[in-house]
Amino acid sequence: MTVRPSSSVPAEVVPAGSGTRRQVLIGPDVGPNFALRKFIMEPGGGMPLHTNEVEHEQYVLGGRARVVIGDDVLEVTRDDAVFIPGGVPHSYQALGDEPFEFLCIVPNLPDETRLVGSGHSTDTQQPSTPANRGPTGEEPGSHPHEEASDDSSLVVPEDELGC
Repeated sequence: MTVRPSSSVPAEVVPAGSGTRRQVLIGPDVGPNFALRKFIMEPGGGMPLHTNEVEHEQYVLGGRARVVIGDDVLEVTRDDAVFIPGGVPHSYQALGDEPFEFLCIVPNLPDETRLVGSGHSTDTQQPSTPANRGPTGEEPGSHPHEEASDDSSLVVPEDELGC
């Protein structure tokens, strides 16, 4: 059994997000089946529209945000549970004057993250690790609601990933 205070886990900046940090609370080195991460988005921060191959289970700890999941635009707040199926485009935009914080649980399976509507493509496939997978790149709040395709998506390097 492993117990550690979240305050002892460093928060890493999510490079492609805006005002977004991530803590890997339980990674594949501890949890064989799932990774548990905490995301903190400062007011106005967010993450661009992207897809992952794996599903996400999330629980909102505080603040509120606009979350795009496929064609749905939702506002989520404290105590909301969010399910994002694998392969479905999603993005986040923190709203209000307080940070938006949530837990994100993903399976420890191979994953690939693609930005949607980036206008770029690449043949390089760089799977992320469960502890650091997620969004990068474009300005938060832009969500063209189009499916990723070879000519409108960009595979994201694992060191720039968030959720």
